[in-house]
Amino acid sequence: MSTTASTDAVIARRIRQDVQSMHAYAIQDSKGMVKLDAMENPHPLPAALQAELGQRLGALALNRYPDGRVNDLRKALAAYADMPAGYDIMLGNGSDELISLLAMACDRPVAAGEARPAILAPVPGFVMYAMSAALQGLDFMGVPLTPEFALDVPAMVQAIQTRQPAIVYLAYPNNPTANLWDRGAMATVIEAAASAGSIVAVDEAYQPFSSHSWIDEIRARPQDHGHVLLMRTLSKFGLAGVRLGYMVGPAALVAEVDKVRPPYNVSVLNYECALFALEHQEVFAAQAREICAQRAILLEALRAMPGVRAFESDANMVLVRFEGAVDRAQQVFDGLKARGILVKNVSKMHPLLANCLRLTVGAADENRALLAALQDTL
Repeated sequence: MSTTASTDAVIARRIRQDVQSMHAYAIQDSKGMVKLDAMENPHPLPAALQAELGQRLGALALNRYPDGRVNDLRKALAAYADMPAGYDIMLGNGSDELISLLAMACDRPVAAGEARPAILAPVPGFVMYAMSAALQGLDFMGVPLTPEFALDVPAMVQAIQTRQPAIVYLAYPNNPTANLWDRGAMATVIEAAASAGSIVAVDEAYQPFSSHSWIDEIRARPQDHGHVLLMRTLSKFGLAGVRLGYMVGPAALVAEVDKVRPPYNVSVLNYECALFALEHQEVFAAQAREICAQRAILLEALRAMPGVRAFESDANMVLVRFEGAVDRAQQVFDGLKARGILVKNVSKMHPLLANCLRLTVGAADENRALLAALQDTL
């Protein structure tokens, strides 16, 4: 009997069928391009701080596992976020890992005939909510936003009451639409989730550029938020390459999710970079203010262009819709790329995003190049 197995046969037999049907998260080739596709902070660390950080990282004991120094970062982030009393903080290798771990913690066994646990979120939204559900064997329910990208509160409440999801995600601001939702609408959905016994994860990945944080509502009414977790990331803060996310919430709830976190999930390089950045947070705050100023300039210029609709933004991105043929967004995307500008084509992600591109707010020179290329393309 032959013991040789082909790779295809092993994949067919051992890899989950749903995984075989998936597509890996795609990262566009940006070599030689003005990179405005991934909502990164365009400003590098100043030279003097680069040298200081390099010396600090060079002195780390890379031959040792991460130590109690990671708790110094937890304390620094708790202070930075002004974490409410009675709350705790959990770190992740980017907020993507926290999303995956939360799904893992909520993957409860079900009896025969019982529905699987579900994750519910407005759509269009961040793709990792649905992907984490699929990879963990949970159901995903997407509730469409209104045509103006507002929360459809009656539909959200009805879906929560009917499906009783394990987790409800509310991205605040939302990706890729970049808008903040109405506070009253948020509060109504959060209340409905409480009645259903659902965890709410408020994802504030774009908090540095936002005019409001839900942590203010949590602090004002802690009695209404015992089921709410708040997620953030240092990626948009300016450390996308460091991969550091954090989640705050009621201590008992965070402690349960923390049980599924892999040991040493945050490396010594991750936490030392993050600590260094928080020690110099005024530099990053100034960068965020500059990005917000550039966002206003970009929005004004886009809105002056015929056939272009730029939606309001509380993030470091702008969603733009182009009038014309059904493939107009692809035509504009291709035109920009041919002129050295890389953005994100989101027009096929959801029907509500038809003919839409997502533009990262770059540095001033990058935004000027974008506008010139867009004007030329149009």
